[in-house]
Amino acid sequence: MIPVTMDYFYAPPEKRQGATILIDGEEFSHLSHVLRKAPGNRLTVVDGCGMAYAVTIREIVHHTAYCEIAGTHPRLHESEADITLGVGILKHSAQIDLLVEKTTELGVTRIVPLLTSRTIPRHAREERWRKVALAAMKQCGRCVLPAILPITGFADFLQMFSPTTIKCIPHEKISRPVLAEVIAAGTSKEIALAIGPEGGFTEEEVAAAVLAGFQVVSLGPRRLRTETAAIGAVWAVTEWGK
Repeated sequence: MIPVTMDYFYAPPEKRQGATILIDGEEFSHLSHVLRKAPGNRLTVVDGCGMAYAVTIREIVHHTAYCEIAGTHPRLHESEADITLGVGILKHSAQIDLLVEKTTELGVTRIVPLLTSRTIPRHAREERWRKVALAAMKQCGRCVLPAILPITGFADFLQMFSPTTIKCIPHEKISRPVLAEVIAAGTSKEIALAIGPEGGFTEEEVAAAVLAGFQVVSLGPRRLRTETAAIGAVWAVTEWGK
């Protein structure tokens, strides 16, 4: 099998034409003007849907690189888990950017910004968050681009999952069970995590989550910021072999 390289580029599935993949737009600008790639150079192309390709640039024509597929690598560097992270909207964009970047690096599958009792309504920046996720996907060598869902009400989020999904809601006031233990003991690869905003979930929201099948879990003895809790929770899932 042809090994992948350290130079990662993104081309969605529709850019594949048989044994050829086209790189254009912003990705082409980075390829050509920043990295100065030329015909004959080898690259890794990921489609964001679970496939990575080892390719060689065949030719560059009109701001498009035509790349010949030399090898395929399904699910390259991907966790077995399908992780949905629901997280209360944060006040500052830098906090959200950090959360999206780091949870993408750790293996999250989709991120759902949540509107809860203690979140302040904000303009959605899904496109900005998608760009952050795309950059993080390429940087860490993944081939799945996490989906950034529209802002969703907490009640609607609770109903998104099948009965077999392992559903967890961390809470600072309990010490057991620990999230990692729950994940390790479960059999499903579908994981749902609910992380509260600044100020946390209300008791009514936690009760509603439990009624919807979520298990209240601990992330440890310390009170964590929202972005830290989200990053730690996704790490716990992937670290325990899911």
